Amino acid sequence: MTTQMIMSVFTLIIYLIIIFVFNKARIKYAGGKVGKVINLILVTVCLLFIADYVTILGNFVSQEILETIRALFRTAALSFLAYGGSKVANS
Repeated sequence: MTTQMIMSVFTLIIYLIIIFVFNKARIKYAGGKVGKVINLILVTVCLLFIADYVTILGNFVSQEILETIRALFRTAALSFLAYGGSKVANS
């Protein structure tokens, strides 16, 4: 296995653990500010997951487009977290 493949598998495991743990917490702490923050974290992690694994499309799309898609999903994740966090803080 190449180093890139090992890192991809490792980050996949980390993403799955985060999603599993926060999904269980979302069920336990449904409603309120804690529930909203958990939902923010879950959506952010899912968007970052998509950004990291968009490279799977490398055989079908040019590298420049892949980097653009990756940047858009990362920006969307951080923007969602920032905007949602400010909304939760103000409520």
